Amino acid sequence: MQETDLELKALGQFIGSQQYYSALGANVTDGVKYIMDNGYAWFVTDALAVIMFKPELRREPFLTVELKRAEDSEADLIITDGNENTLYTQHYNWTDAKRNLKLYCENGVLLLNTEH
Repeated sequence: MQETDLELKALGQFIGSQQYYSALGANVTDGVKYIMDNGYAWFVTDALAVIMFKPELRREPFLTVELKRAEDSEADLIITDGNENTLYTQHYNWTDAKRNLKLYCENGVLLLNTEH
């Protein structure tokens, strides 16, 4: 069994993407799949569920999706239009996430900023 890497130590290796994977009716890249496989699937699926089921977000051609951790094991999911305009926030009272994350959603594809 593969050990989960909550620190996402290999995240820097993802530049571009070789293929897409289907998740909740959207596509995710190799890097986002790596994030999902290493303990952050809850973050990705929460973000995709919000984007896919809120028509005003689904219509946006570009979004930023951030996981911002607090020091006390709490975190926030923040979705913006890429111009600092917050469109959605969700608070988590507890998370085992070890790092902040920032993803992009472009035309139904969720990707790392290095895969942009």
